[in-house]
Amino acid sequence: MKLRPRPAALIALVLLAFTVTLTGTNAPAAADDARYSATIRRTEYGIPHISAKDYGGLGFGYGYAFAQDNLCVLASWAVTLRGERSRYFGATAKSDDPVSPVTNLASDVYYKSVADSGVVRRLLARPAPVGPSDELRRLVDGYAAGYNRYLADTGVANLPDPTCRGKAWVGPITAMDIWNNLLDLNRMVGSSQLKEAITGVGEPETEGPVKRPAAGSNGWALGREATRDGHGMLLADPHFPWNGIRRFYQVQLTIPGVLDVSGGSLYGTPVVQIGHNASVAWTHTVSHAQRFTVYRLKLAGDRTSYLVDGRAEPLGRQEVEVTLQDGTVAGHTLYTSRYGPVLAVGHTDAVAYALGDANAANLRAADEWLAMAKAKDVTQLRAAQDAHQGMSFVHTLATDAGGTAYFADSSVVPNVTDAQARRCAKPSPIPGLDAYVLDGSTSTCLWGKDRDAVVPGIFGPANQPRLTRADYVANSNNTFWMTNPSEPLTGFQRAWGMAGTELEPRPRVSLDMIDRRLSGTDGLGTPGFTLDTLQATAYAKRNYSFELMRSDLLKLCRSHPEPTASDGTRVNVREACGTLRDWDGRATLDGQGAILWREFFTRLGRPTGPEEPGFSPWRVPFDSAHPLTTPRGLKHDHPAVRQALADAVLFFQANHIPLMLTPGQAQRYSSIPLPGCTEGEGCFDRVRMRGQLGADGRYPEVDTGSSFMMAVELTPDGPHARTVLTYSQSANPASPHHTDQTVVFSRGQWVTGRFTEAEIAADPHLRTTTVHE
Repeated sequence: MKLRPRPAALIALVLLAFTVTLTGTNAPAAADDARYSATIRRTEYGIPHISAKDYGGLGFGYGYAFAQDNLCVLASWAVTLRGERSRYFGATAKSDDPVSPVTNLASDVYYKSVADSGVVRRLLARPAPVGPSDELRRLVDGYAAGYNRYLADTGVANLPDPTCRGKAWVGPITAMDIWNNLLDLNRMVGSSQLKEAITGVGEPETEGPVKRPAAGSNGWALGREATRDGHGMLLADPHFPWNGIRRFYQVQLTIPGVLDVSGGSLYGTPVVQIGHNASVAWTHTVSHAQRFTVYRLKLAGDRTSYLVDGRAEPLGRQEVEVTLQDGTVAGHTLYTSRYGPVLAVGHTDAVAYALGDANAANLRAADEWLAMAKAKDVTQLRAAQDAHQGMSFVHTLATDAGGTAYFADSSVVPNVTDAQARRCAKPSPIPGLDAYVLDGSTSTCLWGKDRDAVVPGIFGPANQPRLTRADYVANSNNTFWMTNPSEPLTGFQRAWGMAGTELEPRPRVSLDMIDRRLSGTDGLGTPGFTLDTLQATAYAKRNYSFELMRSDLLKLCRSHPEPTASDGTRVNVREACGTLRDWDGRATLDGQGAILWREFFTRLGRPTGPEEPGFSPWRVPFDSAHPLTTPRGLKHDHPAVRQALADAVLFFQANHIPLMLTPGQAQRYSSIPLPGCTEGEGCFDRVRMRGQLGADGRYPEVDTGSSFMMAVELTPDGPHARTVLTYSQSANPASPHHTDQTVVFSRGQWVTGRFTEAEIAADPHLRTTTVHE
């Protein structure tokens, strides 16, 4: 038996036209006669506030408004989810997945296999909470209908976005497209990032670690003891992609007396993921808990089956067909097991490996967000999470008007105890998949069952890391243990992550920012947070690695003014040292020295030769007894450190790049200069570019970083919010809202949130549209 895709087969294919019948016409219908009806009010920066009398109408209004701004992105993603990218864009081109792009052929084989598996149809046949609630079903149906109505009203040939105007791949969507998108979002850090390993298309990398999405997001939930006026406050700073389907869209969704929520909603989803209502606010950060396990299968003699407890179980066989650009069809054979898809890597005549993804059949997250949006306090929000257990890969941080701060890693994690992981451990088929490779030949290695788990195989709420405080909880993608240093969380199974481990510079600067504000030592006045000081703290642009290494760097400068570069050149670094000495350590637009520091710092951990490992540049190593103050300092006498400084300065000199190059000169998005620095440097509101500094003194365009930033105070008079959507509301380059908030972000400003009827009505930019179906 071969566990690899078979050669492409050429067969005839009849293409069925995809049609959706719209019940409305271009003429407005009377509201009482409409199947769907909604009001869309847009305030400054094009932010839509959508209201309707029921869930179907709300979804309709949302789908219509979203299509006005971003139809091309969702249209392209619908092609992806249907496994049709090779047909329209070519098999070898890269897919539009902003997190884990692969070739279109690999993408198509994967998504065709998901669709053909029937997993979504089976979930839709289940009652809530495993299947969707009636409210969510109506939202999804309405959303697809609203998108389609806008498309019908406008016409493909007249779309305002030139990206997809007149394109053959643009057409109506179905509710199934939205359900598939919700499933894929939940699989984002599991099977969806392992498409090549699952399909065998594209020959997945076997010499290096499996790619994972870049860690992202900061979240603070402040309780009554941390705020000046005793109100709950929240800072949301998710670091998601700046392009494609995983962007946020800012929206308010209202059904009078039933639902009123405002915040950031990921493209193609009809719910708010990060936001607030009148009395509760919440955000998420990516958790590094385990999402999947790999099972090592012991193949039977004929290699078409595998053994479990000594009994043979047949491998499932799935034939997947993908239409190519020339109209021919490529056929691929995939295999499945009781654990999940059989990987196309690591197999021999005796063994194969299967992927068990805890989110493989998870549609619960959307209902959980919907229930959280209705919560009136942290207690109700926690109950919503316990009822649905659908958070696929994120921590939750929340606060309420009473000033209770709450943290939970309530995400979906395979129920594998430490003892079971040790007992069942098997060798990995590929680097990066070695955390939990289990013995699939015995049922004793199956995931466990918690009584309070909604579905078998995952940890229930009683086993989740959680913390409730009156001062604060915070997370910047560190594990749960330093959520609040006054009350470290320990004693959890390793599948959740490790306690006692080193904090990266970004989580450390996050906790330091809070500590300085609570002690009043940050220069912002009286201790304790107000909405103004929360905003100012979030935008401080501190580069923590520079703060921790500055004094030792200056020692290096004094003792070695002409270090040797890796090519043997002696480099005069006096001017560079003067630039770094005078820099204030903040990655502002005009931060002279910020880019020079980055280029030096990023070279510090690089190997000094082809066979040499990287090394730690920290002078004082990490000490788990002092997690907030170690590691620190710079090994200023180490040859590799001197070489890194020489190499960085030589690059600037050789390319005639000014040593005082600023972030505003070096990093941009749609030609707009941007402040900020990178993850490794220890920057709170970070940016990322896929590539190194060029000879022209520019990085490739920013593609990830702070995305939907929200600072909100929950007062007895209602929420007071400040927001900024860093890349703006519309991906359409012709839209007035393509980069308008990007300019706001560049200037270090915020947008005043409008939540109440009075706040919305007071906006001089208000535009109101009523849509019917």
